Amino acid sequence: MVAMVGSGVPSLSPEAINLTMADIKREVERLNARLPGAVLSVEERPERGMFWIEVRPSAIVPAVTLLRDDPELDYAMLADLHGQDFPDREKRFECVYSLYSFSRAQRLFLRVRVAEGESVPSISSVFPNADWCEREIYDLFGVPFTNHPDLRRILMPDDWDGHPLRKDYPLVGRRPVILFNSVDDIT
Repeated sequence: MVAMVGSGVPSLSPEAINLTMADIKREVERLNARLPGAVLSVEERPERGMFWIEVRPSAIVPAVTLLRDDPELDYAMLADLHGQDFPDREKRFECVYSLYSFSRAQRLFLRVRVAEGESVPSISSVFPNADWCEREIYDLFGVPFTNHPDLRRILMPDDWDGHPLRKDYPLVGRRPVILFNSVDDIT
């Protein structure tokens, strides 16, 4: 159920929030029990039903594998994977993994933070749909993924300089954009 707030922005009613503090504690306890030191922090927005578990980059593959394979957790789907850039931070890049459990109707966010030049292990062996999402983050933010089966640009031309979704990317002056390539260039 969605309720409208004074500004006209939809707000979740208490009945619609399906991930509780008790649920997030279970996920964090499972991760800590099986992967000691993997969880760095938990950010909470319980009024919105949103929680982010920050894990070490080296622990992301075992963490998503555990969340997927544990029958009580059952996060069987990677719903989304996206990048964020915070240039004022030492670890300026975030990769945010949105996992979903169909059996429990719950969403969970995992977050990995890396600095310029650091890489993130690929989870494409656990969730095959991460393949293109990781390529997009690599292409638009410049975050490399180790053990990725085909890490190359996906949206920008191969010879493009820079990564356009970085906050420090110049808005004008690079070069004209070609909106299409010949089919021969793609194969």
